[in-house]
Amino acid sequence: MSHFRTAQASDLPALVHMLADDPLGAQRENPALPLDPAYVTAFEHIDRDPNQELVVVEQDQRVIGMLQLTFIPYLTHLGSWRCLIEGVRIHRNHRGQGWGQQLFHWAFERARERGCQLVQLTSDKQRPAAIRFYESLGFVASHEGFKLRLA
Repeated sequence: MSHFRTAQASDLPALVHMLADDPLGAQRENPALPLDPAYVTAFEHIDRDPNQELVVVEQDQRVIGMLQLTFIPYLTHLGSWRCLIEGVRIHRNHRGQGWGQQLFHWAFERARERGCQLVQLTSDKQRPAAIRFYESLGFVASHEGFKLRLA
């Protein structure tokens, strides 16, 4: 049996492991146990913020997927709300089985429940398969994104 639920602190090792389990994540994440306390602090901030939801897919009591939803009020577009989706991962043993699509459809419904008019995300250009997946869900690369890493 599977379902979607809010992440718990006890899920952190599995979540960080999924974040680190690709060439890009391996460069910036550290799944070694015990986990770096920064992950615990980040989780606590996310958990306390009513506009953040860290969501997991659970199957047979094992975490097999995740994403983070951030609900953002905007002055533009008549003061509408947006949902930003980040940190999307499906465990490598469960990819290609429809979990990502189910998770996104769940997230779209959650965004509607929160009154969002738009869902947005970014994807690293080095992840062409992820970009094709997002396009298959109806996402359009309508804007050019920029990031500036701060020291």
